[in-house]
Amino acid sequence: MSRKRRVSPPSLPEDEGEGLFRAAVGPVKPLPQGRVVPVRRRPPPRPLQRLADERQVLRDLLSADYDPAELETGEELLFARPGLQHGLLRKLRRGQFAVRAELDLHGMTVPAARLALQDFLRACQARGDRCVRIVHGKGRGSPGRRPVLKIRLNAWLRQWDAVLAFCSARPVDGGSGAVYVLLRRR
Repeated sequence: MSRKRRVSPPSLPEDEGEGLFRAAVGPVKPLPQGRVVPVRRRPPPRPLQRLADERQVLRDLLSADYDPAELETGEELLFARPGLQHGLLRKLRRGQFAVRAELDLHGMTVPAARLALQDFLRACQARGDRCVRIVHGKGRGSPGRRPVLKIRLNAWLRQWDAVLAFCSARPVDGGSGAVYVLLRRR
């Protein structure tokens, strides 16, 4: 094995090196030592977290991953019993359960609608139907153009123990004029 020997540059005596340096630089004048420390102004405070949140919202809105069933406009009905898995509610809102039966309450009076609902839910439970659709209408034909049956149905379904969850249907199934209802298994 051969070892390479390091070759160091030729060294000059200290006096000669310093002398050569001063000769190359020429006469120098010492700088004054009175330093002025620059005043750094603080930037105005910026709400960085809020700005980051707003950017994230914009990214989420513009992404292709959004689900229209997850948006709420204020006209939708939505209810879930405590302890119901979020995934089940999401599937219900997306219309991913097979609708086994349907009840149309259009044009009924409030007492007639309540009786029809009770009979319908009892029959669905007896058959073991898991998901049903109830069409209540949007109330455009009622006095004041307010959804009378929709408001009542919201209260009635919450009182019925066999109802685990309900939500407004997808637009193709009636939108805010109908609800999907998820029933408890027998």
